[in-house]
Amino acid sequence: MQTYDVLVRGSGCVGRSLALALGAQGLRVALLGSADASPSQREDLRSYALNAAAVGLLRKLKVWDSLPASAISPVYDMKIHGDAAGALLEFSAWSQGVPELAYIVDAAALEQQLATALRFAPHVQVVDAPVPAALTALCEGRASAARAELGVRFELKSYGQRAIAARLRCERAHQGVAQQWFRSPDVLALLPIDAPDEGASYGLVWSLPEARAEALLALEPAAFEEALNEVCSASVGRLSLASGRAAWPLALARAEPMQGPGWVLLGDAAHLVHPLAGQGLNLGLADVAALARVLAGRESWRSLADERLLRRYARERQLDTWAMGELTDGLLRAFASDAAALRLLRNRGLSALNSVPPLKRWLTARALGA
Repeated sequence: MQTYDVLVRGSGCVGRSLALALGAQGLRVALLGSADASPSQREDLRSYALNAAAVGLLRKLKVWDSLPASAISPVYDMKIHGDAAGALLEFSAWSQGVPELAYIVDAAALEQQLATALRFAPHVQVVDAPVPAALTALCEGRASAARAELGVRFELKSYGQRAIAARLRCERAHQGVAQQWFRSPDVLALLPIDAPDEGASYGLVWSLPEARAEALLALEPAAFEEALNEVCSASVGRLSLASGRAAWPLALARAEPMQGPGWVLLGDAAHLVHPLAGQGLNLGLADVAALARVLAGRESWRSLADERLLRRYARERQLDTWAMGELTDGLLRAFASDAAALRLLRNRGLSALNSVPPLKRWLTARALGA
């Protein structure tokens, strides 16, 4: 029986990226799960907002530069609107001194390219059942069965919300500007997408209380579009559906612990955050980069299963994932309240922050993964 150094459980973007990263080190990697990127029965409406650090990892894995141009859309500016007139926070790549703030990437195209890269990875073998390995990396997502078997605490803190995703057409060019509206109690984001066949377009991520989300999903397309356009500023132009609609429940969670003797957790199996900051996959790919770096730098005598080695990875990722979870949770709660005093404070806070360039630059650097 062939032996492996690492068993990667889960074949989403995080699992595939980890398999590629560790295989590039010469480790013998078994990837449990399908590497097939054939289209699923359901339309994939997801879009990822990737920061500079995530793009750097994918470029190192020889994936980024192979993505079709139509699957990548740069974000040059971002506008965050409060729920009062004039409450606005703006970020720009120009003021940050970078070419772009982020890239919006088509999820299906990224998974396709990762699958293609795996076919040319000589040290990675796709398996259909668990195999013995020195180290097991769990990248199975929020419902990881193997994580539960290990007895890891992963308490879901439900927000009582669902995120609605769709692709939209727009009568005006987006010019690489991402837009976001914080309105008690929902958050709506428009992610600019370059779709040559559809003209100006956006990816929609609309987080709402479950009852409201269900009601919107039940609407006919024309009625849904009316509800959508009531929320968005007229400055973006008239929006219309270019796809169906999908939705998923939202929650906050962190695994405790993230590692043990011979195993580690990555991606959604390790942490969940609200999508309002678009950092979910960025955190997962940062996990990949950190684990690959720790394993590459291990002492020659130390086993891959060594718990002290794996704690280095957990320590490196603990603060980053905790801080992002607290930030997104705090922002959501601040804008979910209908209290008049808090509403006034949060909207004034947005406008005040907009007038402090050094603080804006610091926040942007954090979002870029610097």
